[in-house]
Amino acid sequence: MSTSVFKPGERQLSDPGSGPTENYLNAGFSAKSWLLTVDHKRIAILYLISLTFFFLIGGLFALLIRLELLTPAGDLMQSETYNKMFTMHGIIMVFFFLIPAVPAVFGNFLIPLMIGAKDLAFPRLNLLSWYLYIGGGLLAILAIAFGGVDTGWTFYTPYSSTYSNSNVILAALGAFIAGFSSILTGLNFIVTIHKMRAPGMTWFRLPLMVWGHYATSIIQILGTPVVAITIVLVALERLFSIGIFNPKLGGDPILFQHLFWFYSHPAVYIMILPSMGVMSEVITCFSRKKIFGYDFIAFSSLAIAVLGFLVWGHHMYTSGQSIYTSMVFSILTFLVAIPSAIKVFNWTATLYKGSVSYSAPMLYAIGFLGLFTIGGLTGVFLATLAVDVHVHDTYFVVAHFHYIMVGGAIMGYMAALHFWWPKMTGRLYPEGWARFSALVIFVGFHLTFFPQFIVGYMGMPRRYHVYPEEFQILNVFSTAGATILGIGYLIPLVYFLWSLKYGPRSSANPWNAKGLEWEQAGSPPETFNFRDTPVVMEGAYEYEPKIWLK
Repeated sequence: MSTSVFKPGERQLSDPGSGPTENYLNAGFSAKSWLLTVDHKRIAILYLISLTFFFLIGGLFALLIRLELLTPAGDLMQSETYNKMFTMHGIIMVFFFLIPAVPAVFGNFLIPLMIGAKDLAFPRLNLLSWYLYIGGGLLAILAIAFGGVDTGWTFYTPYSSTYSNSNVILAALGAFIAGFSSILTGLNFIVTIHKMRAPGMTWFRLPLMVWGHYATSIIQILGTPVVAITIVLVALERLFSIGIFNPKLGGDPILFQHLFWFYSHPAVYIMILPSMGVMSEVITCFSRKKIFGYDFIAFSSLAIAVLGFLVWGHHMYTSGQSIYTSMVFSILTFLVAIPSAIKVFNWTATLYKGSVSYSAPMLYAIGFLGLFTIGGLTGVFLATLAVDVHVHDTYFVVAHFHYIMVGGAIMGYMAALHFWWPKMTGRLYPEGWARFSALVIFVGFHLTFFPQFIVGYMGMPRRYHVYPEEFQILNVFSTAGATILGIGYLIPLVYFLWSLKYGPRSSANPWNAKGLEWEQAGSPPETFNFRDTPVVMEGAYEYEPKIWLK
C-alpha cells in the first residue's frame, strides 16, 4: 500500500472544487445502498437524519410544556397529561438525542478520518448500532402513540415498577435497546483508536476530539450495562412482583436511585465530553493558534470519565442517606469540577492573543464557553449540601441541567455541524444566516432558562403544572425565550437543507484548518477516505504562531 507524508499546510488534494469525482455520497443512490451500508460516513448521515427527527419530537413536547406553564392555573392540560409531556420530553431528548448526538454523528464520521483509517474497526457492528438505535426509538414512539409514560425520564420506583398505569415497559425497553447501540459504538471507537491509527499518529498527536470520544467510550462501556440491568429489574418487578424496589414486598426504592444515578451522572459526561472535544478543534482553528495545554486537556477528559463514576450520590442528598455519605459525595463533586475548569481555562488561554475569526462555528464555541461555565458554576451550588437541600427538585435544578446539556452539549453539536458541514456534504451554507441563528439561539436560551434559576430559588418545584401567581412573570419570560430558541434551531434546518442543492461547492479545506480530515481528504471524502495511507510527521494543531508588533 502506498503512503504519503502529512506535512502542515500541504494538501493532498489540489482541486479547490470538492476532491475526487466519486465520493461516499454518490457511490450509490439506492435505498439499499444506504440502509445496508458499512461506510462509517454514511452511517453518520443516517444518525444525523434520525437524531434530527427525534430532536423535533422532543422539542415539540418542550413547547407544550412551556405553553402550559404560561399561566399559573394549569388550564391547557390535565395533570396526568402534563406528567406525560415532561416524561416523554426527557426520554426522547436524553436517550435518543443528547447521549448519541455528537458520538453517533461526528464520532462516526470523523474518528477514522482524524486518525488516518479507512473505516471503523467493526463496520457491520457500526450498522447494527444504528439499527438498534432506530429500534429503541420506534419503541419510544409506540409508547407515545399508545398513551405515553408518566413516571418522569428517571423511572423512579416504586411508582414506575408497581403503580403507574402508563406504558412504562415499552418506553423502558426502548431505552434498554438504545443502550446496546451506545455500548457497541463505544467498543468500536476504542478498538479503532487503539489499533487503526496511521503510521506516525502517536497518542499525543491525536486530535483532542479523538481523546474526548475515547473517554466517552470508556463511560459507555462501563456505565451503560448498569442502567440496562436496572431497567430489566424494573420490568421484572412490574411483570412478576418480585420485590426488588417495592418496600411492600421487601424491596428498597433507594436501591433503584443508586443504580440509576451510578449510570446517569456519568451519562451527563457522555453528553458533554464529545462537545468538549469539538471545542478544542473549533477554538484552535479560528484562533489560528496551537492549543494551549494539550496534555492537560487530554488527561482531563480521562479524569472526568473516571471521577464521573464516583459522584452519583449528590443526586440523593434528600433521600435519607447519612450526612457523612453526603459530605463525601459533596467533596468528590467539587473534585470533578477541576478537570472541567482546566479545559475552560486552556481554551481561554488559546483564545488569548489569537487571530480570532468570528465565523459561525466559533460563535457557537464562544456561546458554549459562556453557557457551560454558568452551568458548571451552578453545579458547584448543587454540590454544596445545604444549598442543594433548599433547591432540590426545583426549577433551579432544571435550569442547571439545561445550561449544561442544551447550553453545552447542543451548542457543541451545533458548532460541530457548522464546522464539518462542508466536509460532510461538499457544500457551503450561508454564513450570515448561520451567524444570525447562533445569536438567536444564545439570546433565546438565556431568556428561557435564566429565569428558571430565580423561580427555582424562590421555591417553584419542577414537574408541577399549577403554581402560585407570583411566579407567572418569570414563566412568561421563559416561555417567550423558548419560542425564540425554537426559531433559532429551525433556521439552521432550513439553510442546511437549502445548501444541499444551492450552496456553493466547498474546497477540500475551506477553513484552512489542520488535521488529516481537512488536509488529506476531499470534501466530501471518497468511500475509503484517503487515496494513500497518510504518514503523520507533526503533532496536532501546528498553526503558524502570530507575530505581534510592539
